[in-house]
Amino acid sequence: MIRKFSSGGRFEEIGSYSRAKRVGPFVYVAGTTAIEPSGKLHAPGDCYAQSVFILSRIEDALKQVGAEMRHVVRTRAYLTDMDQAGGFIRAHGEAFLGIDPVLTGVRAGLTQPGMMVEIDVDAIVHEALDPTAS
Repeated sequence: MIRKFSSGGRFEEIGSYSRAKRVGPFVYVAGTTAIEPSGKLHAPGDCYAQSVFILSRIEDALKQVGAEMRHVVRTRAYLTDMDQAGGFIRAHGEAFLGIDPVLTGVRAGLTQPGMMVEIDVDAIVHEALDPTAS
């Protein structure tokens, strides 16, 4: 089974890519930024607010291919300013409390001024695990 989701982003059609793609139980969500549907940057310069917004977009993309945040096993964040990474970490902690995916943070140049973070995730759709089992 292969399922794809396009969010209608301006580069998706030109670049021939999906926002999210599921192949069997494996799910990949493309790098996602804080660009609102209007094309405006959400909360310029605010890493926390952008991270919350992005993680909400990622949650929606996951749902579109039959996955949930609890299925996320890896998160990658590309940050323009590591001094602002605390905002991302706080938002990530709120979104993934009790899920604890592995996490990588990388300093990167992003596409426009005020854009603080881009996030992508990988997930594996699985049955709920018994936390008491070893």
